Amino acid sequence: MSQITRKLSILSRCQAMYRANRLQESGLLPPHYNYVIPICRNPGLSQDQLARRVYFDKYNVTRHLSRLEDGGYVERRPSDSDKRVMLVYPTEKMLNLLPRVRECIDEWDALLFEGLSAVELEAFDTTLLKITQRAQEYVKSKDVIEG
Repeated sequence: MSQITRKLSILSRCQAMYRANRLQESGLLPPHYNYVIPICRNPGLSQDQLARRVYFDKYNVTRHLSRLEDGGYVERRPSDSDKRVMLVYPTEKMLNLLPRVRECIDEWDALLFEGLSAVELEAFDTTLLKITQRAQEYVKSKDVIEG
């Protein structure tokens, strides 16, 4: 079998480089773009919930959110029901960045999928979905993100 996970890792790093280049003016680093869509779609999401959605450990989420907060992209507020729980909200600055992030994702996908047939894309998508679901099930069963 070929080194599929290595190829996926290379693909992920190339995507990060592409986003960093296309969104350079934002001043954000590649991992920070992973937060834009989930935070904008779910204002008031807790840091723990966000960690589970983006598949980063809590330490990195806290560190990344600090950078986003310092840059004026998010606000963190304690929950009314439990002051130990921090809720994350997008600022106008992040909401204004959202269309550019989505555009960047669409451009990257178009670049990668150019020349592939509908059948090839469907087969790839189906297979990748199965593999992704297995990975997510493992992480959830081992409670890896909570650690």
